[in-house]
Amino acid sequence: MAPPVALLAEVTHRCPLRCVYCSNPLELVRSDGELSTENWARVFGEAAGLGVLEVGLSGGEPLARPDLEILIGAARDRGLYTNLITSGVGLSARRAETLASAGLHSVQLSIQAVDVEVANAVSGVRVTAAKETAAAAIRAAGLPLSMNVVLHRKNIDDLVAIVRRCAAWGAHRLELANTQYYGWALANRALLLPDTEQVQRAEQSLSSLRAEMNGRMEILWVISDYLEDYPKPCMGGWANKAFTVAPDGMAYPCPVAKDITTLTFPSVLASSLHDIWYTDPAFRAYRGQSWMKEPCSSCDRRELDFGGCRCQAFTLTGDAANADPVCQKSTHRRIIDAALSTTDQDRQTPQYRTKVAPPLEGLSTHRPLR
Repeated sequence: MAPPVALLAEVTHRCPLRCVYCSNPLELVRSDGELSTENWARVFGEAAGLGVLEVGLSGGEPLARPDLEILIGAARDRGLYTNLITSGVGLSARRAETLASAGLHSVQLSIQAVDVEVANAVSGVRVTAAKETAAAAIRAAGLPLSMNVVLHRKNIDDLVAIVRRCAAWGAHRLELANTQYYGWALANRALLLPDTEQVQRAEQSLSSLRAEMNGRMEILWVISDYLEDYPKPCMGGWANKAFTVAPDGMAYPCPVAKDITTLTFPSVLASSLHDIWYTDPAFRAYRGQSWMKEPCSSCDRRELDFGGCRCQAFTLTGDAANADPVCQKSTHRRIIDAALSTTDQDRQTPQYRTKVAPPLEGLSTHRPLR
């Protein structure tokens, strides 16, 4: 078993946004349940000792942690590459400079849409101007700027405008991530799932957009797996290359593995990262191929997509060892087909389910969400 190369450190679930596609759990960790500064520093040290090269500082909104600079410094001191994954809300020029001085290596900034009304509806607040301010602050601090846009029914038709907006803001890398239906995204799936024609049009635009941005911005495309014949190779296989530590210290093979209630996951407060990665039963549960049932166990794609997503298999079929229902060979593919057949009429009124975030601290420009 090789060591992991990446750690996603979800340092908080506090967030100024209430995005309807958020993959965080429906039950969020409150601020009084978050790992302390000292515990996160210990986690980073153990991660470096385990072989991890990169730490993604995520949430929620990591800027809500007043000790974020200390956390970045702790990771830097252990030789880890740090990437801040942020909404940008509350990221002033001064804060960007202090983060860079603490040792931050790069920033990934999210935007919800180019259309302001769509952005407001999806994020639950008006933050477009704050995001543009954040992009300028990141560049002024000398930090590489990558951007992320979650694509869905309400914004995918504006793909060309989205790409050009990100380029205009100075992004060197853009991840176009079709919505993955977990957490709040699953709860709002009927309103977010695009038509097949919408995704096809977007894919057709990709080659010309990449040619237009050649040398200026790298464009990555995360597949819309509901519309594929085979599932995505989720996380490069279960607990194979990366893992997640949640705000309360629970460790997971991926950010949404908490949804698999048939597994008992470990805590960094009770076990070392070394023991978690190499010996914990939950981390070993779906490694390799011995766990696979048919059709996965004899499929010639089993080393390409690893049976697909275990979390999606559990959420949609009740058994994490089943083939990902996205796969055309799965006996549960009808679940995906039924979701795709949802009529346009059913999706017209945007009555999203939205999360209520834990009390927010550290972002004085926005009121707490309760």
